[in-house]
Amino acid sequence: MSHSNENNQPTSDRLESLAVGTRHELTYQVAAFDSPRTLRLEDQDEFPDVLATAKMVGLMELAAARLLRPLLQPGELSVGVQVNIEHLAPTPLFSEVRACATYQGKNGKLHLFEVELLDAGGVAGKGTHARAIVQNQRLMEGAQRRLAGPK
Repeated sequence: MSHSNENNQPTSDRLESLAVGTRHELTYQVAAFDSPRTLRLEDQDEFPDVLATAKMVGLMELAAARLLRPLLQPGELSVGVQVNIEHLAPTPLFSEVRACATYQGKNGKLHLFEVELLDAGGVAGKGTHARAIVQNQRLMEGAQRRLAGPK
């Protein structure tokens, strides 16, 4: 929905930011394909059968992305631009985990989050994450230009 201001200029009802402390939590059942063993490129690549750090980070990103949904306009999405994560404890396959993101505010165009992943034993991972809101078409065009190599 849009309105006009006193100068008859269109304004947007776009929500620009979230309240600091806004939190989103998602629950996920760890599956066999969430093991770092799926990252193996050679038989000699050894990984344990636990929740992969990459999947943990992905779940944290998803929780943060869901928090930003109310800020998105048509054609926009949020993308992760920074992660600083500690993987503190192994989580067994087939366990239930909770990924939580708490909004910390904005720094320029970046939306900042504290994130954590919890399993039955407590905090298995924690850290910070930053996301930006971008135009999907512009992002995809930039990705395609990268195929041509450096200029």
